[in-house]
Amino acid sequence: MNIHPTAVIEKGASLMEGVRVGAHAYIGGSVSIGEGTIIQHHASVEGKTVLGKNNNVFPYALLGGQTQDLKYEGDQVGLVIGDHNIFREYMSVHCGTREGSVTKIGHHNAFLAYSHVAHDCDVGNHVIMSSLSALAGYVEVGDYANIAWNSGVHQFCRIGKYAMVAASSKVLMDVLPFMLVEGQPARTRTFNKINLERNQFSVEEIERVKDIYRILFHSKENRSQALLRLKALGDEAPHIYGSVIAFIEKSQRGFC
Repeated sequence: MNIHPTAVIEKGASLMEGVRVGAHAYIGGSVSIGEGTIIQHHASVEGKTVLGKNNNVFPYALLGGQTQDLKYEGDQVGLVIGDHNIFREYMSVHCGTREGSVTKIGHHNAFLAYSHVAHDCDVGNHVIMSSLSALAGYVEVGDYANIAWNSGVHQFCRIGKYAMVAASSKVLMDVLPFMLVEGQPARTRTFNKINLERNQFSVEEIERVKDIYRILFHSKENRSQALLRLKALGDEAPHIYGSVIAFIEKSQRGFC
């Protein structure tokens, strides 16, 4: 380990091999940090936080801060973070609210400056949150989703995999997988073709997503009829149609 002499590491903290801690950084006594993770100068890791391998926490970032939910009563809550994540300057991630609850972050995510992940969120893998974007409590974000600059997501909303929230959007309902939403409030504008191409979806798979977009947003069918039509097509590409159908059926807030 490479620990700067001005860093504060509370008794009880667990730091694995290869961890680096910069000047004036703070590590709480209930924190566990995996191999190869870098805590840069003036960064803080607090609470009952488990931080995986090869993460990079930039200056003034805060991981494991106390929830801002006023219902918090001092219960044992936590934050669980996977491997290979980037937490840029001044971003923050808070622990859960209720006894035994945790905020979860997966692997290979990038959280840019001043972004915020609130209590009890569940963020998947390969997610990008741009500067000043924020998730309220209990938000779920699917793999490979992008949340652009200055966007806010209302509590209990879900962002589907490969979805895009455009800059300065206000998300009040769920965002379907593969779709792009924009506006205040956010509305589905198109399907997220660029993200699909970047992640090597085939031309045929992209056409399937395009079909879903047309059926849900540009047909004369109501939502129930459109869903039945998607189910009829589901066997042709279950990983495309099936994931959208399952997402819709699980939705409690409706979708943009």
